[in-house]
Amino acid sequence: MLTSGGTATSAEEVPVRVYGLRPEAQGTAAVFSALVAMGAYCLATAARGTYPFGPRSRAVNDLGNQFVPLHEHLWDLMHGQATGDLFFNWSSGYGVPFLADFFTYLMNPFSWLVGLFPRAAVQVPVFLVTLLSIGLATALMTVFLGRLHPGSPWLRALLAVGYGVSAWTVSDGFSDPMWMWGLVSLPVLGIVFDWCLGRRHWVAGTLLVTVCWAGNFYTAAMATIAMGLVLLVRLALDERPPRERGRVLLRAALMTATGVTLAAPVLAVTYRASKASQPAPPITYHGRPPVRDYLVHLLPGGPIAGAPRISVGLLPLLLVLTFPFMRRVPVKERALWLSLLLVVAVSYVWKPTILLWHGLTIPNGSPYRAAIAMTALLVSVAWLALAHRPNPRELLAGGGLLAALLLLVIGSAYLSAGDRTLILADSALVLGLLLLYRRRDDRRTRAAVYGALAGSVFLATAYNVFAVTATRDNTAWWQPKRTIDAQSLAAHTAVRRRDDWPATRTDPGPHGFADNDPLLLGGQGGSYYSSYVPAKTARALQGLGAGWYMQGRHTLSFDDPVGRAIMGVSSYIGPSIRDPAGFVEHRSAAPPVVTLRRGAAFDGPARDSSVFARQERVLGAEVYTVPAVVHAAGPAPTHAPDGGWRVPGTAPGAAPTTFTASCPPGDLGYLYTPWFAGAISANGATYQRGGVFRKTDNGILPVGRVPAGGAITLALSGPRTQDIPRFPVGCLSKAALSRAVAGLKATAPDKVTAGGHTIGATFRRVTTGTAVLAVPAVNGWRCSVDGRAAEAPGTLGGLMAVGLGDGGSRVACSFRTPGLRAGLLAGGAALAVLLAVAVGGLVRARQTRAATRDLR
Repeated sequence: MLTSGGTATSAEEVPVRVYGLRPEAQGTAAVFSALVAMGAYCLATAARGTYPFGPRSRAVNDLGNQFVPLHEHLWDLMHGQATGDLFFNWSSGYGVPFLADFFTYLMNPFSWLVGLFPRAAVQVPVFLVTLLSIGLATALMTVFLGRLHPGSPWLRALLAVGYGVSAWTVSDGFSDPMWMWGLVSLPVLGIVFDWCLGRRHWVAGTLLVTVCWAGNFYTAAMATIAMGLVLLVRLALDERPPRERGRVLLRAALMTATGVTLAAPVLAVTYRASKASQPAPPITYHGRPPVRDYLVHLLPGGPIAGAPRISVGLLPLLLVLTFPFMRRVPVKERALWLSLLLVVAVSYVWKPTILLWHGLTIPNGSPYRAAIAMTALLVSVAWLALAHRPNPRELLAGGGLLAALLLLVIGSAYLSAGDRTLILADSALVLGLLLLYRRRDDRRTRAAVYGALAGSVFLATAYNVFAVTATRDNTAWWQPKRTIDAQSLAAHTAVRRRDDWPATRTDPGPHGFADNDPLLLGGQGGSYYSSYVPAKTARALQGLGAGWYMQGRHTLSFDDPVGRAIMGVSSYIGPSIRDPAGFVEHRSAAPPVVTLRRGAAFDGPARDSSVFARQERVLGAEVYTVPAVVHAAGPAPTHAPDGGWRVPGTAPGAAPTTFTASCPPGDLGYLYTPWFAGAISANGATYQRGGVFRKTDNGILPVGRVPAGGAITLALSGPRTQDIPRFPVGCLSKAALSRAVAGLKATAPDKVTAGGHTIGATFRRVTTGTAVLAVPAVNGWRCSVDGRAAEAPGTLGGLMAVGLGDGGSRVACSFRTPGLRAGLLAGGAALAVLLAVAVGGLVRARQTRAATRDLR
């Protein structure tokens, strides 16, 4: 016969006694599981004194660098205070596309709660994204386990807590709010594929697939693979004819394909944005972890890197280890489920399947993000074991395996003394309670066992969250970012006070609060950290002297006056010398964001001799003296293949390689050694920089006024041989820069306008030449002059440049998100299919009812 989940059972099998299967009990148990999971998480957070239950910030890693600032920007969009819209972000990178960021990082529906809170309290809704995702995922897992096999909803609820607050959630998911929607997607897709087994709810199932994939396609792909494998196992255990099982598979495939295609706008936009983004640094998979290190991650503890984080608590683990010994479960069923666990476990440490789990790319960070799927599978097998009511001998056999596992890994650094004590105590308690549960005779005894198990799960879960958080907080890498504090709130106020966009920009540097300060503070700066930094943006800004990190996937604002003038920055926030945590407001002379160059001013094949020459070409004026440098002392440099200097490494305490150059006294000296790592000294200024070729660019560094004699000495001391440009020194004439800015202002347009994803300028009279818009020329921009046909703009230093031809007075540019139109067309086609199926179902249902009435 078949269980409700489609699993075959034998005629000799002892019938399973089912408790509490009333619909209201099912719903109550699901709510109960959510409350236990969320309560344990909150208790641990409060005990640790972490926000919002204490003063310690939880904005660690990308939660602080990306997601708190992104939620601040979402708040600005929802309240009409952003200088952009969903299609374009004027705040970051001096203007970048935004829809891919929104689709990838802000589509967890709980993220939209941010609009209900004050901007200064945005970390509360960011916390709620994690907390409510845990609760919803735990409740849905309780429901899914009931679809997998009937049984007590209260015991399912306790097992689901191990899924909702697994090691993956505490170590990987908590700092990436969008991934938490993947925690929800796994049980949702499990329910959807269960409907396929019963050939029900095609339309509703398809819509749920869309909700999962639109909410976060990255984790939805993992969830689809995992629950697809579960469906294959259930079909293999199903007693229906092969043709019927084939129809189930076809139904699941069509439902999934239609649901995913409905989410095509998300997928098409993010795919195009990813293809146009700055490439990430190459990631190398260093091979599988030792078996011992892998196995220890089945236990609560950590966090340490190097293996998939798959622990779901001791109760589910004990039941999984008991499952191989359960005689009430047919051998074929045990073999298939255990084989599924083994196959998935191996797939996490084999490079081809790691790539399959992660969209054909080794992730930047942990290569084991797909461990979320294993947590669902472990809890599912644990439920199959518990639902078949293991006898004392089987439970003791599972306990023996648990003891052997503990002996194998007892000395691992993954387990602290507290972890070991908890595991030993809790495993004994859980095993004893399960043995007692096996002998329950009445409702009162059963309720007492349920209560004791619930207390054990709750306290053990809270302790594990607390222990992992405490260990992480003591690691330098996981120190919280500043994000929202008194200084950042004051900086936000200062930026808003000076903001006069789109005439000029207010840059909220110096990137001291998070890696996305413009999203956090407002204004229009160059800092931007995202997987979708356009390659054209990163290369344009780097080519003009701005620094970057992560091979350009984190761009920085210009830190020199010429760069600021080129980008139309009239005010900016700088670091305070007196207060390292503070800031200082600065004003700078700047032309408008749209300026005019005489003649055809576009990029050509000729190569600029230096970064200073490139800045002059884009500015349209000579403002620098760029002297030749001469070796003066220390290890002698050689000529590099690209025409620059190759500086030898310097031993600690040895003399540095020293160059001299001559500049006009009183000019402002600047250095450009973008990839140099080590000590850089010039003109009394000393920097310790960590440049890495292609990965970390130091940008243009100020070194103060040129002394009366006009001599500048540049000393370089690094640990290894490194290349620097042929002309690393530039001396800026402030008077020449003032004249250049004044000239650009004199010929500037009468008015500059900007909408959510548009920018334009109107000149007082018809003019010729080239209108230069201080916006990186990324894919998607189209510009027209005086209403003529729109075309892609040219470039000047990577910025948008529009030729006015024989004459024009009005320039209008509009941004269209690449991939959006194709995605909408595909999604519309899928919607048509969905509506056709829905209408067809209604017609068939009406015909069936009519036929039934006729028979009566």
